[in-house]
Amino acid sequence: MGIFKGLQEQPAWKWGSDRPRPLVEALSTCASCDGVDRHSLRCTRLFATVFESNPAAIMITDRHNVILAVNPAFTRLTGYEVDEVLGKTPSMMKSGRHDAAFYQAMWEALRDNGEWSGEVWDRRKDGSLYPKWLHISVVHDMCRDGRGEPAFYVASFTDISERKEAEERIRLLAYHDVLTGLPNRLLLLDRLEHAMANAQRGHHHLAVMFIDLDRFKNVNDSLGHAAGDELLREVAGRLRACVRDVDTVARLGGDEFVVVLENLETEVDAVSVANKIQLAFGRSIGVHGQTLHVSTSIGIALYPEDGQDAATLMRNADTAMYQAKAAGCNNYQFFAPFMNEQAREKLDLENTLQDALAREEFQLYYQPIYDLNGGGMVGAEALIRWESPERGLISPDRFIPIAEETGVIVPIGDWVLRQACRDLKSWRQGALTTPRVSLNISPRQFRQPSLVSRIRATLEATGVGAEQIELELTESALMEQPDLAARQLNELKALGMSIVIDDFGTGYSSLAYLKRFPIDKLKIDRSFVRDLLSDKSDREITLAVIALSHNLGLRVVAEGVENQQQLDFLHRHRCDFVQGYHFSRPLRREAFMELLAGAG
Repeated sequence: MGIFKGLQEQPAWKWGSDRPRPLVEALSTCASCDGVDRHSLRCTRLFATVFESNPAAIMITDRHNVILAVNPAFTRLTGYEVDEVLGKTPSMMKSGRHDAAFYQAMWEALRDNGEWSGEVWDRRKDGSLYPKWLHISVVHDMCRDGRGEPAFYVASFTDISERKEAEERIRLLAYHDVLTGLPNRLLLLDRLEHAMANAQRGHHHLAVMFIDLDRFKNVNDSLGHAAGDELLREVAGRLRACVRDVDTVARLGGDEFVVVLENLETEVDAVSVANKIQLAFGRSIGVHGQTLHVSTSIGIALYPEDGQDAATLMRNADTAMYQAKAAGCNNYQFFAPFMNEQAREKLDLENTLQDALAREEFQLYYQPIYDLNGGGMVGAEALIRWESPERGLISPDRFIPIAEETGVIVPIGDWVLRQACRDLKSWRQGALTTPRVSLNISPRQFRQPSLVSRIRATLEATGVGAEQIELELTESALMEQPDLAARQLNELKALGMSIVIDDFGTGYSSLAYLKRFPIDKLKIDRSFVRDLLSDKSDREITLAVIALSHNLGLRVVAEGVENQQQLDFLHRHRCDFVQGYHFSRPLRREAFMELLAGAG
């Protein structure tokens, strides 16, 4: 106890006056304890040397918490010189971050346990705050009367700023999206739970908005992932600007974002934010030197009407978002119970679709295509139908999007090609006139690198010539990966196939790709043909497509022709080919064979 007893005999205000004395000097001249010998003096000097050279900051105070000594590490860490702290209390370095209860608990632990450890924020001489890990030990006076009263407090501490920064980085990684800095799913769910609890206590509403960018994949495929990342960061910024500080904007991954709106009075408040978001994305976005126009599909679920827990609210908002996409994108939809019925039906169809091929439930129907100049049938479009034993005839509009989404469209597309080739071979063997057959190639099917080799193998296996097959692709399928599209189309043309752009005018409608890709025909979408006699815009678009095609040396097919007036208009303006209910509905294979036999 000699080291601390020596200090006790020298009051701080005297010991620290004039010139601060090194601790080893103060201790070496101490004679307050009887029987101090050279061995004790060497130990005292050893302890003092450890005190002076310790890399941790050390501070010794008396029983009244007055600072008696500090070591050089203390000076380096806090910025205070020795003579600036001796005789004062550690409260001079308080940060203000801890309340009275914090310090009361510290002193109670020191009284009961003789020590305390914990994290404390303090203030350096320059005013900056920093976190430190502090350990305080009580040194009792056992030399005087054996009562064991505290004589000194020895505090040692280290700066843990780097550790705190590392912890903060880990926390950010755990709870935030790295790309945008927005909360991730984990933090979103935590905030949503708190928001729901607040809404329940305050008897108000909240809204969960699922937001998905329309056709975001096209940006990644055409401009690259770096451009896609830049776009996502800009989207995050615009979403944050559309909501209040109390609201939450999170990114789940990909191009999916979620907004939680708190303290809503009615659903009109959510409508206002949805409109604000769509208005924000009405402005173009500059990415990598390109000007992009991005729209959003938004699904909205309200608490408590659409769910009493976070999982249900999230699921219903997601369902509403898909309904917004199905309605044509660039809109918002509130959740309604019927959407769950549709979602369940979709899931049921998805599960059943996996086995439909194996059970041979698909059929090919054929719709004739006629030459407006010669008047005869020159081809037919092969259209797939699903005849389910449980549900009957299922429309392609219901199962094709699911097949595309799940990837089942690839084996289905292979089956369509094989079946069409088998039918062509059968008609030829029956001495029937064999028209050219048009097959629809889905975007996912077209992206398969092995598409050309699989088509070639099927043609060779069935003995059907490539010139008898016409492939129809949408504009979006070509523009998703234009380099791959150009390569695949050139290879298909080399086989002898014709290429048709389906639904022209409903997608990109870019003249650039018409020059780049080896296209033979453009197909005017039925939505333009339907109202071309009554709608001036549809009429002008139809005439423009015909004129553009002929100027580029392409032929034109108009689909969806339903009456003589439409036919006369198309014939008068030199459309090349037509198909539609005015001539024939899609026919089963057997009925189409009868039509071929009659034509022969």
